[in-house]
Amino acid sequence: MDKLKKFELMEKIVRQLEDLKNSQQAILEKISNIEVENIEVEDKNLENTLPEIHQRTADNLSAIERLVEEFGAKTTDFGEKNNVASLREQQELNRSK
Repeated sequence: MDKLKKFELMEKIVRQLEDLKNSQQAILEKISNIEVENIEVEDKNLENTLPEIHQRTADNLSAIERLVEEFGAKTTDFGEKNNVASLREQQELNRSK
């Protein structure tokens, strides 16, 4: 795989990780809402199970946030190291010919 294609794939992965992070945040909000609403309903199964689900989801979110940060930095470093900006310019020049 050439360097520009690899970089573009890495950028796509970063975007997908960001989407995954946002999804996990939305799930946490929904779980929290259910927990609050269950205060009125007083369902013991929800009361016992939701905190565990909340914790696992929060742990997953933390892991995803680390991946976004680490892989994002790796992607940036790869782009700088391989002068991706110049590779993109050259690609555009080749297309316009």
